[in-house]
Amino acid sequence: MVLSFTGEHTQKVDGKGRMSIPADFRRVLESGDPDWTTGLNPRLYLLYGDHLKETLHVYTMAGFSEIADQINAMPRGDASRTRLSRLILGQSIKLEVDKDGRCVMPIRQRQKLGLTEGDVYFSGVGDHFEVWKAETFAQTVGQSMHEWLDAQPDDFDPLSLLGT
Repeated sequence: MVLSFTGEHTQKVDGKGRMSIPADFRRVLESGDPDWTTGLNPRLYLLYGDHLKETLHVYTMAGFSEIADQINAMPRGDASRTRLSRLILGQSIKLEVDKDGRCVMPIRQRQKLGLTEGDVYFSGVGDHFEVWKAETFAQTVGQSMHEWLDAQPDDFDPLSLLGT
């Protein structure tokens, strides 16, 4: 069974960039790190590419490796490969979760979110999780989702979008 990132969590980031990774997210990171064993710290990839705008994405080692393999399989010299390489491979960083379940987010990535310390919002979206400044998420994605749901009929079931 493949674990996936699910749920929502709000965490604090201190002035040194330390933030606690939720325990259930750490279990997914461990299962997606081929070198992880009990007693070792799980690793992750933090993507901060320009295409992500006001959010960051976190992938397991295996999840990121899969994406990198797909990019590297594209023909050399292909403009799409070059763009993807720059956006995904070039704008990512490998980090480690410490023994206390924390990860240090570098200042450059915190500044991208518009925060040096404060609340961050983690949103599990299956194969990765998103990291947002808490207020930004509420004002953008949260508000947009509420508006979309309000526009749906009273008997709307979101699972109906899965099809048959």
